[in-house]
Amino acid sequence: MHPLLRRAAAAAALLLSAASALAQAGDWPRQPITLIMGFPAGSGVDVVARAVQEPLSQKLGQPIVIDYKSGAAGNIASEYVAHARPDGYTLVFGTAATHGSNAALYKSLPFDVEADFVPVGPLIDVSNVLTINPSVIDARNLKEFVEIVKANPGKFNYASTGNGAGTHMAFAEFNARLGLDMVHVPYKGGPEAITSVLRGETCCIMNQVQTVLAHYKSGKVRLLGITTAKPVAAVAEVPTIASSGIPGTQGFDSSIWFGIFAPKGTDAAVVRKLSTALRQVLEQPDIRQRFESQGNTVRIETPEQFRQTVHKDRAKWAQVVKDAKISIN
Repeated sequence: MHPLLRRAAAAAALLLSAASALAQAGDWPRQPITLIMGFPAGSGVDVVARAVQEPLSQKLGQPIVIDYKSGAAGNIASEYVAHARPDGYTLVFGTAATHGSNAALYKSLPFDVEADFVPVGPLIDVSNVLTINPSVIDARNLKEFVEIVKANPGKFNYASTGNGAGTHMAFAEFNARLGLDMVHVPYKGGPEAITSVLRGETCCIMNQVQTVLAHYKSGKVRLLGITTAKPVAAVAEVPTIASSGIPGTQGFDSSIWFGIFAPKGTDAAVVRKLSTALRQVLEQPDIRQRFESQGNTVRIETPEQFRQTVHKDRAKWAQVVKDAKISIN
């Protein structure tokens, strides 16, 4: 074929491909969308996803189906979506752990937490709170807690929702800053972890406010300190760890976010549609109030802003992992 004809044919093929992609994005979605969940049903992450499942379905005009592929701190779900067809019909519900700290904790992930995903948008910032079983460790405030733990090195076990999860990272950073010697006991998810605290198998956990709120109101647990920089309205009486005045706690802020990601290569127009629909859902007063009553804060960002958030937090958690000397085999 003559070189000019070959170039013309290539250009025509590119135009047809672009036109096809635009047409596909224009009538997307045409079928149900699957949201892959890397954490167990009933966990705090799952509760948040379910809160937006139906309203987001209504905005997009197609059902959203949550498919559970839990395990390995969300890595199983992330790997599945990283290799999924980038057509907008398979998404993953990610966190600051799955798309942040995991990159530092796991040295041989079969995907890149930034390069292999397209950020759609965050939903909320999550506040964790130091939650204790007073029958195991009878501390009335954070200062007493630190004093008791320091006087009993290696005696107390703290729970987390899994190796590398936000609940693990927050407590590991706290212990590293204050020089506390505690034993980490990871569980498969939120329900098992908080149950271990209620049963006295572990003394405490830094878990989501929404997860422990009912147990706190019933008097089964005590809340000693919020892990975020600002207080949480749902438990306004609980001070932040950063305001405790205890050496090492200054500036303590271990907040995490939850968000939605698509596979690398997903059409930009599809991502914009998803992002717009998500923003519209999060702007609904009833959704915002629901999250805030649970101790969470709605977070709205464009895909590009969210990409910057992911990049920044990946670097932050890498430093925490280094400072706390955390390793996962």
